[in-house]
Amino acid sequence: MKLSVSGRASTAGLVTVVMLLTGGSIAGAAPASEVTAAAAPDIPVANVKAHLTQLQSIATANGGNRAHGRAGYKASLDYVKAKLDAAGYTTTIQQFTSSSRVGYNLIADWPGGDTNQVVMAGSHLDSVTSGAGINDNGSGSAAVLETALAVSRAGYQPTKHLRFAWWGAEELGLVGSRYYVNNLSSTNRAKISGYLNFDMIGSPNPGYFVYDDDPAIEKTFKDYFTGLGVPTEIETEGDGRSDHAPFKSAGVPVGGLFTGASRTKTAAQVAKWGGTSGQAFDRCYHSSCDTTSNISDTALDRNSDAAAYAVWELSS
Repeated sequence: MKLSVSGRASTAGLVTVVMLLTGGSIAGAAPASEVTAAAAPDIPVANVKAHLTQLQSIATANGGNRAHGRAGYKASLDYVKAKLDAAGYTTTIQQFTSSSRVGYNLIADWPGGDTNQVVMAGSHLDSVTSGAGINDNGSGSAAVLETALAVSRAGYQPTKHLRFAWWGAEELGLVGSRYYVNNLSSTNRAKISGYLNFDMIGSPNPGYFVYDDDPAIEKTFKDYFTGLGVPTEIETEGDGRSDHAPFKSAGVPVGGLFTGASRTKTAAQVAKWGGTSGQAFDRCYHSSCDTTSNISDTALDRNSDAAAYAVWELSS
């Protein structure tokens, strides 16, 4: 999350999914009817945490951070790219310049699916200079990576085309994602039927927030958490402060998840979710203590599974 300027259980085989998308605006969404779709797999939280351990090691070996223009960022990108290449993705590195330093976006396309209907999931890979950025935003980056790897393991063949992205220089003002969107032709922008953003999804004193944007995407996430018996709230703290904003400005339907940053958790929220009242959702936000110890395993697990659920549901 950039600086402000002011379990579920796995289900094997095929399931019948009733997609009630009334009021939804996601381009190419199925009408309200019964459709058969492959079930999303459970995302092993141990796998997601293993990626976080690697990102922490990269930061430790490179001056303590993974910030734009620093060696830790490029090493993080190389780690993610190697995993995706081995899993059969077509990867592209997009280069840009910000603050006189070279930055990079990583785009990964899963072969197949209707390229006129693209479902994207993304997260920013950079940290601030003050720390390793394991919750902000190793958590989102690791969950998106493991979801992409789950697509490969499952041999998933969605109706729509799947694309995953890791953005650079988000902490400097959404630079990487804005560069990507601005360099798409109007035709290619129109082909993106939805963009899902994951920025801080493992906060140690977590809330469960869903972006209040595209109705169909929002409903997909809410349905998932309803199935867990976990109440959600509309996300407001980071509105316009993460990588969904350039997509939204370009007319792309967007949605996403968030577990909270520097705002204080209320007593009412503790009654809903547990945790500590009067304490920030993430006390280590943009600080040197944002390490692998700054993660709620439960929140990371639930949100990683929710990411996979949404990817499967919206691309089937």
